[in-house]
Amino acid sequence: MSDATIAILHTRIRTEERLLIEAFDHLGVQVDVVDARDVALDGRSLGRFAAHDVVLDRTVSLAASQTVGRVLESMGIRFVNRCRAIDRCSDKLRTNVALNAAGIPTPEMRVAVGASAALEAAEDLGYPVVLKPTIGSWGRLVARANDRDAAEAIIEHRAMLGSAAQQVFYIQEHVEKPGRDLRLFVVGGETIAGIARMSDHWVTNTARGASASGYEITPELDRLCRGVSEAVGADICAVDLFECPRRGLLVNEVNHSLEFRNSIEPTGVDIPLRIAENVVSIAQGRQAIVSSGQIGVSV
Repeated sequence: MSDATIAILHTRIRTEERLLIEAFDHLGVQVDVVDARDVALDGRSLGRFAAHDVVLDRTVSLAASQTVGRVLESMGIRFVNRCRAIDRCSDKLRTNVALNAAGIPTPEMRVAVGASAALEAAEDLGYPVVLKPTIGSWGRLVARANDRDAAEAIIEHRAMLGSAAQQVFYIQEHVEKPGRDLRLFVVGGETIAGIARMSDHWVTNTARGASASGYEITPELDRLCRGVSEAVGADICAVDLFECPRRGLLVNEVNHSLEFRNSIEPTGVDIPLRIAENVVSIAQGRQAIVSSGQIGVSV
């Protein structure tokens, strides 16, 4: 049994959160399950979080993650993932910038803040292209434009929506995948499991009906995913990869608050247990820092 004190921050208890609670219980760790919607922080007092070594973020609200996480981190609480990793992973442009800086291969992309520039960017990339919001998940609002007419219609529609988020046009090359993409799970800097997501639709996302099967983690995949995790600064993440027939493996997206319910059986890996073990390890590291008086050290 560990004496680590851990909170799980959530906005909804899904299958993943129940499995994580069970995994912590298996390790002998009692967790404080906190609904982010019930939290009010004044920036000076930790309140109920003062008793915790680590807060594991499992909210489905990016605003909740960023708001609570930033306040807690400012007062010395270890948030998993750290806010800087959440910021990088939740915004596709920030993800791309971090991966490019680390020399990690990604699909070709263009970003524009004007409709005419966005259309020129699509023309420059060559059709088909994929237009997607910089912030979003589950394949929502992702559209493929097969020609200029389609691109004009999508860009004009988004330009008229009025929200600030829709005024950023993220245009990506369409990668001809072999009917699947790959998702690799990285925990504590180790690639622990992988799946292939297969679909007849060009969006291979399990939230959109894709099926999952286990996928062998090769040394090449492991090195690439470890590099991705390091580039975005994530303790825990899921890396989505395309198998490009011309350029090889390309990192499409990185997910900081990963869903894993459909990946446990096909991979044979107890993903929630591996996450719980990593969080406990982080908590124990924090306890060692406090005991040694090295308060300024980050773990």
